[in-house]
Amino acid sequence: MPEPVYLDHAATTPVRAEVLDAMLPFWGPRFGNPSSTHRWGREARTALDEARERIARCLGAQADEICFTSGGTEGDNLAVLGVWRARRHDRPALLTTPIEHKAVLAAVHQAGREGGEERLCAVTADGVVDESAFAEQVDDRLAIASVMWVNNEIGTVQPIERLASVAKSRGAVFHTDAVQACGKVEIDASRASFDVLSISGHKIGAPKACGVLFIRRGTPIEPLFHGGSQDRGRRPGTENVAAAVGLARAIELAASERVDECTRLGGLRQALEQAIIARVPDAVIHGRGAAHRAPHIINVSVPGVESEAMLMALDLRGIGCSAGSACQSGSVAPSHVLAAMGVSASLAGAAIRMSLGALSNQASVDRVAEVFPALVAKARGQSAGVAPRIGVGVGVS
Repeated sequence: MPEPVYLDHAATTPVRAEVLDAMLPFWGPRFGNPSSTHRWGREARTALDEARERIARCLGAQADEICFTSGGTEGDNLAVLGVWRARRHDRPALLTTPIEHKAVLAAVHQAGREGGEERLCAVTADGVVDESAFAEQVDDRLAIASVMWVNNEIGTVQPIERLASVAKSRGAVFHTDAVQACGKVEIDASRASFDVLSISGHKIGAPKACGVLFIRRGTPIEPLFHGGSQDRGRRPGTENVAAAVGLARAIELAASERVDECTRLGGLRQALEQAIIARVPDAVIHGRGAAHRAPHIINVSVPGVESEAMLMALDLRGIGCSAGSACQSGSVAPSHVLAAMGVSASLAGAAIRMSLGALSNQASVDRVAEVFPALVAKARGQSAGVAPRIGVGVGVS
């Protein structure tokens, strides 16, 4: 039986051994509350402060600009709603794109229900922000603009620095969801123009339910929660010291390994795309025409083959992929990202996301190249009401 192939790293990643080792003491003997003044509390406080400083160094930030969160969704909500609520009386507008993660889009909609002025910027057919359209919507009424750095469904890399510069030229705060960007692009807040940036731990080998929000000094922001004074009042509640320590180690590893890992993943992605196109010539790779794509995401549609059926067939053969964002699991609606790019509903309904990472290697590519064409042929035969030929799929289970 062939080894299983996990191609859903954009959904989540395995916790790295180095991260787990760093966290274990804080689930045992070093259990103190960092707000306590006794030795157990001081020990926890020291570890928390060190984790904050280590993350800041990796991001080119100051320690007081690092706010711990429960992940990307909370970070996006705190960024969008927190900044908008702090500025809404003078600047009621929010600007984003239709291809953002639902955490950003839902936060913008919530602001709209509270009286905010929602603005959406168009994207190209390759899933890249239309910079002219973006600039036209930036004015003195804009409180915050939010654009995802690396799209979580198709992998396109947005021109964040140029967009941030345009927003800031009119006094708007610029936020970027960097959940898929961390470890894939260079992040240096000391040289960049963004004001707020979200990272999620479980995308880079840390546990689920931990993340960080970079908030540049001087950026106005209201907390979502109320209670204690932790994290300078921006995110009250007893801190998860173990998660903070693990996240710091994961970010350090992602930063130090970024160049080599991107080269490795980029080679695997290219080989996998070429194998798919060679064997299924009418397959469509979404976002392929963009100037820049992250090395770990492939989004492919095969005309006439529904993604749900294909995902089930792949899973039965030990290959794990997804139909798009893991946060939309169970949804039968076509991807809102592909719809915004002008992709037809039928082609969007055939989309499969394959995302590479630590568990990926050449054997993974070879396995998909072996299985994928036979499954497509079988699915097409069934959808056309034709019984599959004897032998189709044999040898690939």
